[in-house]
Amino acid sequence: MPNIHFVNSQKNMEVPEESNILRMSLRYDGELPNRCGGGICGTCVFKTEEGAEFLDNVKIQEKRKLGEEWLAEGYRLGCQTFVTKGDISISWDEEITKQVIKRKPDKLKKEVSSAK
Repeated sequence: MPNIHFVNSQKNMEVPEESNILRMSLRYDGELPNRCGGGICGTCVFKTEEGAEFLDNVKIQEKRKLGEEWLAEGYRLGCQTFVTKGDISISWDEEITKQVIKRKPDKLKKEVSSAK
């Protein structure tokens, strides 16, 4: 079973595979900040310190709220992210959280298919 290390709260927890980061934080008191749980507010933004390869694919809500620049720097939303088969280490920063909360979600461009 994977382990999640919450750097800020110095808590480690063994969790089942495919566990949601925010739900595990709430269940085991990992102290990841949160408000809405739906990828809208951005309060649960975290930075992956180790083990990014053990996180699932980025969701549409994360792309909209964080944008490519934050995602490229290793930021994800705890409410939208699941740990897969390995250990991860995450941290969060109050100043980054404030910036993400203020950010208006991007309007994703619809891909136009050129079906003939």
